Amino acid sequence: MSYDLMVFEPAAAPASKAEFLIWYEQQTEWTEGHGYDDPAVTTPKLRQWYEAMAAYFPPMNGPDASEDLDDPKVSDYSVGQSVIYVAFAWSQAEAAYRAVRAAAEAAGVGFFDASGSDAEIWLPGQVAPAVRPSFWRRLLGLS
Repeated sequence: MSYDLMVFEPAAAPASKAEFLIWYEQQTEWTEGHGYDDPAVTTPKLRQWYEAMAAYFPPMNGPDASEDLDDPKVSDYSVGQSVIYVAFAWSQAEAAYRAVRAAAEAAGVGFFDASGSDAEIWLPGQVAPAVRPSFWRRLLGLS
């Protein structure tokens, strides 16, 4: 089990949440006809996001693979033409959420909390919540 987040090119994704969730399911069937561990296959904005993230959460596969697979920050990136999906260790959930979201805002790409109970979707230009309750507070219903 992992804590999964996804970033995406906003222009490639449908606008409504219902359509987005269908598109998400299609994207995660991984049918694009290339390997999914090389950031060279994706867009410049998503590569910018990947480079920012890989510095803190190194990939376990691909050209930038970490040699230290015991490091809990090593994460599993699946890189598509319009999306990057990342599986993080649960121990890294809060830090991963903050880092992925901040890097998405900086790169101008969309954000999807695939593991979140509310299936949060954020697009560039939307106002972010000022403070997001901790994972544990949300899990325990304290927020």
